[in-house]
Amino acid sequence: MAVTTSDIRNGLCLRYNNDIYKIVEFLHVKPGKGPAFVRTKLKSVTTGKVLDNTFSAGHKLDDVRVETHKFQFLYNDGEYYHFMNTEDYTQIQLVEAALDSPGLMKEGEVVTVMINTEDNMPLSVEMPASVILEVTATEPGVKGNTATNATKPATVETGATVNVPLFINEGDKIKVETEKGTYKERVKE
Repeated sequence: MAVTTSDIRNGLCLRYNNDIYKIVEFLHVKPGKGPAFVRTKLKSVTTGKVLDNTFSAGHKLDDVRVETHKFQFLYNDGEYYHFMNTEDYTQIQLVEAALDSPGLMKEGEVVTVMINTEDNMPLSVEMPASVILEVTATEPGVKGNTATNATKPATVETGATVNVPLFINEGDKIKVETEKGTYKERVKE
């Protein structure tokens, strides 16, 4: 089915240059002189490569019909990430390139998987907006170094490194924004 540039939205999957891309960002631009256009940032769902592209206003695009299903992350075997459908318990495996932020995904996390309805192939995995992770390793904060918004690196239970404020210690639970991989707040238990 063809859509136009006025139908562009974040998360829309489309066929472009013999590949399937997901729209990550877009901006409609109407300059004072000349025709309108849409600036987009496209992410390949097969390779994970991000591509900047500009479409002229009214340009026809070939979208890909997708369904979303809830899957639970089971484990990572080094090559593939394994997921189980929470409704019918079927399992799928995906390469790391199909995942938005694999370093922040812990076992048991429920995610949304976009599946191409034409061939039932999984396209991409959407994480929740934020996840709660435990800090497993970080340097102690230096007393008196709090005049500015100073941060330090901390390793969380999934193995990812997140910059956190100086008052965060090992064993603290923190909320991490998955889109940017940034610290949001400390979580009280």
